[in-house]
Amino acid sequence: MGIPEARFDTPFNIARLSHATLYVRDLARSRRFYADTLGLLVTAETPDAIYLRGFEERNHHSLVLVQSESPAVGHLGYKVHREGDLERLEAFLDHEGRPTTWVDLPFQDLTLRTIDPQGIPIEFYHRMDRVPTELQRYAKQRGGKLQRIDHFNCFTNDLDGSLEFYHRLGFRTTEYTVKDGTDTLLSAWLQRRGTTHDLAFALGAGPRLHHVAFWVANPLNIIDLLDLMATTGYQSNIERGPGRHGISNAFFLYVRDPDGHRVEIFNGDYSAIDHDHEPLRWQFSDPLRSCLWGPPAPRSWIEEGSIFLGQETHPPKTGADVPTSVAA
Repeated sequence: MGIPEARFDTPFNIARLSHATLYVRDLARSRRFYADTLGLLVTAETPDAIYLRGFEERNHHSLVLVQSESPAVGHLGYKVHREGDLERLEAFLDHEGRPTTWVDLPFQDLTLRTIDPQGIPIEFYHRMDRVPTELQRYAKQRGGKLQRIDHFNCFTNDLDGSLEFYHRLGFRTTEYTVKDGTDTLLSAWLQRRGTTHDLAFALGAGPRLHHVAFWVANPLNIIDLLDLMATTGYQSNIERGPGRHGISNAFFLYVRDPDGHRVEIFNGDYSAIDHDHEPLRWQFSDPLRSCLWGPPAPRSWIEEGSIFLGQETHPPKTGADVPTSVAA
């Protein structure tokens, strides 16, 4: 199967990705990692949860940490443009045979939850509590100086099915990888807001979250974060990078939190606003695809991911002979 056609006529309008929920075993330990080291701002906290955001963001949160006995991922969140989009999304999901639930959540209006066809829990909302941007309050900025959430990257056991579903939601593919000499899709990058991606998928045992990514203003923020992590007890949490992906042109660093959840610190992608943007095609064996500078990814980065709470993981439908291709 090739890349599905872009859909510009959906009755609803998904604006962008918004937030992720991670289940962690020790909130205080995770707070030290995400707030004191990476530099996210704590907007609110309870005995069971911490709400964080990048210092540019005006939504209440883009990351929620929840106390749990074991690590997992909750829902991946998306914001819609209009309140009526939620009802139209519900009708679309009912037609697709997807389960839907309305929930009340702290700091955001009524939220529509579902599970995509490959088992990823997702939620949609229209309004979240607003907070003042801290963009120019430089005294508050520390650690990696993360400005805003940028994208999700997930393993899916059925990449063709994932692309079909999200294209019907109005996402568009910007870049993709195929198995050498074939049209077999191995990975794809999809967007809603005119950047390289809000969401990426890789064929592999899934569903699992490969990483959640945060954007920084320049590569020096990543270098400063590396210096900080290397001298404050987090050297072993540095998994891959710094480097530059061929796919998306991103300057990247991948780190693992104390529970093994992967976070990408990200800078340097390009605009993909035009509706006639042609998706860029990559062969899996192209060494520039994953890193323009050549060093291969460690095995942990290729194989490991975080499970979604309550969801079973399944092997890829295409077959075990298909190489796994993630993130870039």
